[in-house]
Amino acid sequence: MQDFIAALLAILGTLLVLAGATVTVAKTVAVPATEPEAAGGRRILSWISRANGADRLVAWGVLLLVLAAIASGAISFNFGASAGTR
Repeated sequence: MQDFIAALLAILGTLLVLAGATVTVAKTVAVPATEPEAAGGRRILSWISRANGADRLVAWGVLLLVLAAIASGAISFNFGASAGTR
């Protein structure tokens, strides 16, 4: 079941990334960018608020690919704690 979930997440993630990239390339080729740049330290916040559907597709696709890697065991996390004695 773990392999099935990892494969499903990998396939969906790849499709989302490819769809987002296709939309981005199509928009770039069709319409020139005329949007003004954000000023100062609020650039990141304004970029997040202005993210279009293609960027969101790519972001969700990357998230699904990371989750697939975690589910398949390609990425693992180890958390541990130890206490010394005197």
